[in-house]
Amino acid sequence: MTTTRRKFLSTGALAGAAALAAPAVRAQAAPIKWRLQTYAGAALGEHVVKPAIDSFNKIAAGQMEIELYFADQLVPTSELFRAMQAGTIDAVQSDDDSMASPTEVTVFGGYFPFGLRYSLDVPVLFNQYGLKQIWEEEYAKVGIQHISAGSWDPCHFATKDPINSLADLNGKRVFTFPTAGRFLAQFGVVPMQLPWEDINVALQTGELDGVAWSGITEDYTSGWADGAPYFLSNNISGAWIGHFFANADRWAEVPDHLKELMRVVFDQSHYYRQWWYWGGEADLRVNGPKMKLTSIPDAEWATVETAAHAFWDEIGAESELKAKVVEIFKKYNDTMTKAGRPYRYS
Repeated sequence: MTTTRRKFLSTGALAGAAALAAPAVRAQAAPIKWRLQTYAGAALGEHVVKPAIDSFNKIAAGQMEIELYFADQLVPTSELFRAMQAGTIDAVQSDDDSMASPTEVTVFGGYFPFGLRYSLDVPVLFNQYGLKQIWEEEYAKVGIQHISAGSWDPCHFATKDPINSLADLNGKRVFTFPTAGRFLAQFGVVPMQLPWEDINVALQTGELDGVAWSGITEDYTSGWADGAPYFLSNNISGAWIGHFFANADRWAEVPDHLKELMRVVFDQSHYYRQWWYWGGEADLRVNGPKMKLTSIPDAEWATVETAAHAFWDEIGAESELKAKVVEIFKKYNDTMTKAGRPYRYS
């Protein structure tokens, strides 16, 4: 068959144009795989972290996948920091205190006694009072990327026997956070550290007299309401400070758009917890069938709050950075008190 010059040029031009118009085809790269372990057991993790991880994996659409592990599944909670730093796991959801973080800010994670009244205090302190920058800088020193901070529930006692006075706390073996336990020891509380999944059995066998680890929502969700049916309405903090962290080297390997996606879904997770806990705490106090509310008189409980402020000064005296963070807490709480209702009530 004879091909004319005109036909050759015509078909060649069309082929060339088609080649230029066609998008480049890239081989699908293997997805980035991360392992994230949370401080929370499976029942609690269904609310405080799983929705965020599921959402991230869905939106990432095969480019990245985060595998979720609950409390103590890969490493004990007290070893979470070291495992993340070593790269054994890629990311963690926890407070600083219970994962034994070797930083200057560790004592302020979890429940810093009487530092917070409401859950909204946490994002304000981090985003408007400078804690975000401090946390990022401190963790960068030890090879960890601080991704975000958020609030969880308040800290109340759930006990096997009713608590109606400070004297009733004396000698009680209580599962709590390290810093909270250090503070509560002056009132006769015996702080206990156990694996999260062992708490129910410890309540049943009498190894524990109670927990000061959460609000009433987690008492029900975690099953502690069955073994510790008395809920003390006085609390030592209005919100728990928890975070998402990552190994800095693993974080650096993630493309910018996936980093941004991670921040967005983790922020959504913080928002979810705010309304889940806020509504749940009130509803279960009023309608929960398993726990009976008790209280310590306000005048007597005020001595605990006074002791907390002395504890702040004790912490602040330990280092220049701790003193800086304590001053931020003082300034913030002073502003909220002066602002009056609804920020603070007398």
